[in-house]
Amino acid sequence: MHLEAERALLVHHAGLLRPDGLVVGTAGNLSSRAGEIVAITPSSVDYDELEPGLICLVGIDGEIVEAKRPPSSELPMHLAVYRGTGAGAIVHTHAPYATVLAAVVDELPAIHYVIADLGGPVRVAPYATFGTDELAESVMEALQGRTAVLLESHGTLTIGDSLEEAYSRSVLLEWLATLYYRAMLLGEPRLIETDEVGRVAERLRVLRA
Repeated sequence: MHLEAERALLVHHAGLLRPDGLVVGTAGNLSSRAGEIVAITPSSVDYDELEPGLICLVGIDGEIVEAKRPPSSELPMHLAVYRGTGAGAIVHTHAPYATVLAAVVDELPAIHYVIADLGGPVRVAPYATFGTDELAESVMEALQGRTAVLLESHGTLTIGDSLEEAYSRSVLLEWLATLYYRAMLLGEPRLIETDEVGRVAERLRVLRA
């Protein structure tokens, strides 16, 4: 089976979405890139029933290579991100706290220093209908210089060199959103300054080198 390892990883991480509280039902989607081929979860398949053979393979140009079911409706967004960044994988969720914030604020500020792993304060991409080129363009603009973006009244998107990294950033983003939401209930949160976020980002880079 072509891209067997990539398919297996997508099935594994897709199975974590609901237990981790990042989606309800069949919402959300994941993909990974191998050269000019993108492996992406299919549309409207229950994650408990997802298997490697149902993962869709699509060319970076949008041409279907192999698909037993239609690929995710957010395929245009995934392809736009791959074309515009060096991402190796993408995770899109409807995580509740992040989605709440995406309906209210213009960005998730630096409530905690680990936001440096996402490139700094996370911008909110203006709303556009799901599955459209307009949404893809909105996401790409907000993603500049970041590894995460909030989608207004919709959800989240994170990228990484690997699926494991993109997924861990999705979990981190929801944790940060939860932290900010709860802090706001108590008063005006103290935020990390931009220079400090930069210092943390550099320290993380050195530690991971």
